[in-house]
Amino acid sequence: MILAQRVARVLLPPAALLGLALVCWLGGLVWFAQTIPREDGWADRATDAIVVLTGGSERISTGVQLLSRGLGRTLFVSGVHQGVDLRDMLRAARLEPSTLECCIVLGYEAGDTVGNAAETAAWMRSRSYESLRLVTSNYHMRRSLLEFGMAMPQVDVVPHPVAPDAVKLADWWRWPGTLALIVNEYNKYLFALARYTLSS
Repeated sequence: MILAQRVARVLLPPAALLGLALVCWLGGLVWFAQTIPREDGWADRATDAIVVLTGGSERISTGVQLLSRGLGRTLFVSGVHQGVDLRDMLRAARLEPSTLECCIVLGYEAGDTVGNAAETAAWMRSRSYESLRLVTSNYHMRRSLLEFGMAMPQVDVVPHPVAPDAVKLADWWRWPGTLALIVNEYNKYLFALARYTLSS
């Protein structure tokens, strides 16, 4: 790898190297955007836990629906703001309090996706759980799976992507808001991938 980089520096001028890097980045961006899951949810098999990452009301409501269908024993919501209790969270997601409240646990420690993975890993160990269904937005799923895999490689993770209405994946490059969101998430994914590669 180092030899190849040295050869490339000798054979290609800096402008060409920059252009090549840009082409690779753009190709990766297109791959990333085109492979974002377009549908809500995947396999219906039950897991020990359902884990929801905060960041959208659709995620919370999806998690509660999955819990009501018996697809997990406990619903763990990671990344809840300090001071928000369960009833506040359910109201914000336009959900009525229900008998399921006894099976919902809130986590307040995480501030980002890395924190979500660490917080969830600690909670999973405390329950001796071995499998989870991960609920987050579809554009966020690939990076979340990478972080969760690093934090708890022994846990079986079933992805359950949620498709927010505001994210327009059809002709995504034509929608400035969606384009900015995907570019930002793609760059974060690349940094997470680099960290994973170095740690391996």
